[in-house]
Amino acid sequence: MFLEADKPLLKKLKVRTLLDLALTLPSSYKDTTLSKELKQNSQIIARALVQSANIRNSKLFLRLYLEDFNTTATAIFFKTTPYHTKLFKVGSHHIISGRLSTFRGELQIAQPKSLKSYGKVEGVYKTLLKESEVKYLISKYINKENLLKYRLNESEIETILSMHFVDDLNKIFDENGDIKKHHLKNLKTIEAINYILKLKRKRVYNKPFISLDSGDLDKFLNALPFKLTDDQLNAINDIKRDFASTKKAAKRIIIGDVGSGKTMVILAAAAIASKHKSILMAPTSILANQIYQEAKKYLGAFLKVALITQKHQDDYKDADFIIGTHALLYKSDLPKAAVVMVDEQHRFGTNQRATLAALVKRGEYSAHYLQFSATPIPRTQAMIESSAIDISLIKQLPFKKLITTKIIGKSDFANLKKHIEDEIAKGHQVLIVYPLVEPSDEINYTSLTEAVDYWKKHFNNVYVTYGKDNQKDSILEEFRDNGDILLSTTVIEVGISLPRLTTIVIVGAERFGLATLHQLRGRVGRYGIESYCYLYTNAKTPPKRLIEFSKILDGFEIARLDLKYRNSGDLLDGTIQSGKAFRWLDLSEDEEIIIEAKNRVG
Repeated sequence: MFLEADKPLLKKLKVRTLLDLALTLPSSYKDTTLSKELKQNSQIIARALVQSANIRNSKLFLRLYLEDFNTTATAIFFKTTPYHTKLFKVGSHHIISGRLSTFRGELQIAQPKSLKSYGKVEGVYKTLLKESEVKYLISKYINKENLLKYRLNESEIETILSMHFVDDLNKIFDENGDIKKHHLKNLKTIEAINYILKLKRKRVYNKPFISLDSGDLDKFLNALPFKLTDDQLNAINDIKRDFASTKKAAKRIIIGDVGSGKTMVILAAAAIASKHKSILMAPTSILANQIYQEAKKYLGAFLKVALITQKHQDDYKDADFIIGTHALLYKSDLPKAAVVMVDEQHRFGTNQRATLAALVKRGEYSAHYLQFSATPIPRTQAMIESSAIDISLIKQLPFKKLITTKIIGKSDFANLKKHIEDEIAKGHQVLIVYPLVEPSDEINYTSLTEAVDYWKKHFNNVYVTYGKDNQKDSILEEFRDNGDILLSTTVIEVGISLPRLTTIVIVGAERFGLATLHQLRGRVGRYGIESYCYLYTNAKTPPKRLIEFSKILDGFEIARLDLKYRNSGDLLDGTIQSGKAFRWLDLSEDEEIIIEAKNRVG
């Protein structure tokens, strides 16, 4: 589409596609068309005859006859130079541009300009290029013929062309100066189409090492002492179809809410792989060990399962399902696995992910690759992201969560302490999350280290851990078995299963993103026990987003709410994160537009 000679300019402009260029719209417009009416306190462009010119108190006063309106106006120049007196001679004709107002009952124009040319509307482009260079690229490439190649309809093409090549600003903007609704919808659709097309181009298909049939899936499902949810079964069927392909190795992400039962889907994938071997990498040894215990319980009768962490290593040579942490990446003799799975991939470093990619791919062939995430995303974001990677969503929970969320402050502390005492008396556990480890002058909250003495003075069996604590795994395990209160930072966000944990207190809750708050809240009530989440804030008026959060338990709804407050994430980075990715499209509101764009691109 683009000529080679123009690519340096396009690169500097950060334009990769024709629609990128089409959406590089003017930041403003310079309108030199003659005014059709005289509007107070607005810009006027009119033919004018200078009837008189006088200088008083260093100011130049002109009497102008506005030819098209058969009326007169006073023009005043507060800064007068010889240029003005020479230009605005009595009897001279001009095209005057300036702001029209009324002073003492007379029309007045302050500091008007005399235009050399008029009668057109030009876009003003503010980019890294010279304006002339941008206009050159626009005029060369943005036309109906080229835009039709990108699945745009007549209305969308008209929007783009009318905004670059303007003849009347009233066709684009309403009386308030806002873009007209049909143009705005078209820009959103074009932006969605452009993004989806980019994601599709990023997608790379590899041939699978082997296609897999059902393996031991039926054995696994029939042996379970409980029934899986429909969403779990749908995800398993998605994986089953992926693995059966002889042409494309699976590349799928399974996204489930906290407590939705992703582990059972992991085990089902290992059962399908069966004797062809599968590998799972988890971000912490606690998670790896938990999944290992579940795998031995539900797969051990027909598959050999092995665990590899820094502190533990089974004989994995003959294992069918190998579970481990990043310690797996340092094993040069791992067997060639038909399936490679990663839990919470975003928690691994760039180098670790690169090493993992080498583990997955061998030349043009690849293992079937599955990612699992406990960070829900909105349906709209999933629809767009699915252009680059297949997605399965697990929204249903195996049991209903009974969590009450309350926003509290200093005045509520006595009641909170009483609640904690009551929960501990029932044999339940309490987690208190602090926003920082050490005191800070910039953050007006008690730190973890400052809080320890108080809790240990008033309660027994208090445990403490944080992100850089080398003993955190063993401390979490000790707390699980023997503790009453755990003081922590967000290190607890994703980690150990704590069946007796019924209360979480999040200090400085407004300092955390909604996704993080939801992950933290997901630590309690994992098995349907009535539980509580207290959002502690010093704010006199709680932020609106905290109030809305406290009313919603569904992680995918929380994700939509988070998107509303933080704006759309940049999906092309390959991870789902916050930050502004779209200028027009709103992923929290524009589901119908995204569906239309997705269907059109195919």
